[in-house]
Amino acid sequence: MRLAYNAAIDAYKQNEVPVGAVIEYQGDVIATSHNQVEFTRDATAHAEILAITQATQKVEDWRLKDCTLYVTKEPCPMCSGAAFMSRLDRVVFGVPDSKMGFLGGALDISKVQTLNHQIAITSGILEDECKALLTQFFSEKRTP
Repeated sequence: MRLAYNAAIDAYKQNEVPVGAVIEYQGDVIATSHNQVEFTRDATAHAEILAITQATQKVEDWRLKDCTLYVTKEPCPMCSGAAFMSRLDRVVFGVPDSKMGFLGGALDISKVQTLNHQIAITSGILEDECKALLTQFFSEKRTP
C-alpha cells in the first residue's frame, strides 16, 4: 500500500487527482500507476485501469487470478467493474468514497448476487495519509 501511496504523490506532483495503484502477484509488484486523466485527456485513465492494463500485459492473460490491487481511494464504478472483469482476487484501498466508491461507499458491486466472480475487499489501509493527500489537493484546487 505504501507503493500505491507513493504513486499517488507522483500524481499530485503532476497536477492529477492523487490516486495511486499497485498490483501484486505472488509477492511481486507487477504494475504501478497513478491517475493520468489530465495528461492523457482520457476519462478512463484512472490509476486502477492503467495498473490492470500493465498487469495483464505482464502475466500475458486478461485474468488476474491470484493478484491483489492496492489503491489509495475506493474505486469508482468503472474501476470496480474492471476489478471484477479482470478477475482480481483482492482489492485493498485506503480512503472510502461515499460519493463514487463502488466497493461499499456509494454502492457495493460485490453484493450483486448474479456476478460470477467474487473479490475479497479490505478498506482503511493508510487511510489517514491517503485522505490527507486528497484533502490537500482539492483544497489547493478550490483556493483561487
